[in-house]
Amino acid sequence: MRSDASKLGFYLLLAPIVLWLLVLIILPHVGLFIVSISEKIGPRIYETGFGNYATFFGEPLYWRTFARTAIMSILATALTLILGFPIAYYIAKLTRGRTKTTLFLMCMIPFWVSELVRTFGWMILLRETGVISTTLQIIGVISGPIELLYNDAAIMVGLVYTSILFMVVPLVTTLDSLDDSLIEAGYDLGGTTTSILREIVIPHAMPGIVSGCIVVFMLSLGNYLTPILLGGKDSLWFTGMIYNQFITRFNWELGSALGFLLLALSSAIVFLGLKLSKQSLSNTMGRA
Repeated sequence: MRSDASKLGFYLLLAPIVLWLLVLIILPHVGLFIVSISEKIGPRIYETGFGNYATFFGEPLYWRTFARTAIMSILATALTLILGFPIAYYIAKLTRGRTKTTLFLMCMIPFWVSELVRTFGWMILLRETGVISTTLQIIGVISGPIELLYNDAAIMVGLVYTSILFMVVPLVTTLDSLDDSLIEAGYDLGGTTTSILREIVIPHAMPGIVSGCIVVFMLSLGNYLTPILLGGKDSLWFTGMIYNQFITRFNWELGSALGFLLLALSSAIVFLGLKLSKQSLSNTMGRA
């Protein structure tokens, strides 16, 4: 009787997550794939085929845009890691008590507002009459206003800013579990800061590094607002192409194929990254 009650409680606790996965993830992706293999051959006449996928590989603009998006997302992930690791290490290992809580809270404050508002904030800073351009003119660095928007550098700044918290949080969690005595022992044995970082800190933090990189990469690759607003309409971001197929051209079949390819190709890149880092997904998510 008690065993049956325990099983019932387990199933009741499991039901919400199963329902969430089924309704919001599995079924939409199944529907997306079904639409993607539908080829329109006449008014309300469709046949099943992979012509939409052939369009992606046969049209250089599509796969070159995806390659550009993937490369910039990887670069944004690397920059986020380079900037986020020192911040996470300082919070996790060099601060205590209220100071640690305050610094962690300061990292989270910008994310209390929407991504749209944060992106508009960068537009105000980077535009021709914005804060940065005006300040540079006042101090005499430049003679006239300069436009810092609508280029790859502006996109990169926006991507790093909007995703850095998702790098800092898993790193802080992982580094916080590193015993300080291991670092002290490393110094006692004659290790340098570089060698301790390489031999002790980074290996211990690797699950957090990989976890943060996966999240930041997926967020950057699937980002729509930041590349379009900071890079302009000609930013050539893959999610912008998907949006155009659905909303502008009403070509849901090709848009679905592009969306499904974005999922498949990004998953392949993540799998390759796990192999190169010699980390398993379960280990990464379990320790981060």
